[in-house]
Amino acid sequence: MVELIAKTPFDGALPLEVGTVSASEVDTGVLTSVAPYKGKNKALSEALKGAHGMAAPAPNRATGKEGSRAIWFGREMVLLCGPEPDAKLGKHAALTDQSDAWAVARLEGENAAQVLARLTPIDLRPGVFKRGHTARTELQHMMASITRIGERSYQIMVFRAFAQTLAHDLKIAMQGVAARQPR
Repeated sequence: MVELIAKTPFDGALPLEVGTVSASEVDTGVLTSVAPYKGKNKALSEALKGAHGMAAPAPNRATGKEGSRAIWFGREMVLLCGPEPDAKLGKHAALTDQSDAWAVARLEGENAAQVLARLTPIDLRPGVFKRGHTARTELQHMMASITRIGERSYQIMVFRAFAQTLAHDLKIAMQGVAARQPR
């Protein structure tokens, strides 16, 4: 009988540290897509707040905090990161476990925005893409979710199949930014 070995999405490709920027793999816990039933958006937001302490996020926003976050994930879609979803949410939305489908990385450091700017077309300036803002966007040649989680830190999510590609692309961008910094 074949013995399978569980591996994380990045399987040793992260962590990385180049210059003032680091990239690390994040274990977000359970990932659940939450798609509200027709006309149930408000009720879902109230149920989410009651069960997990955060309302459903507005478009391009995230609510909650480290370990328990709700991320806008597209039209009529929220990704609950961290806790097992409370069963009461099922009255207002379709719940689907996405835990094995995504690779999640944290990019942080003084030049993290400069690194990301080499890979994505979104405007990452602090006055535009503030803490708690999120975007479903292109990152290099992959579709991704990017959420600003701190002054100099971002959470990046790509499909698990692209984890190694994300690590490679981040490393190249990190090296490029570091090479342009004064010594």
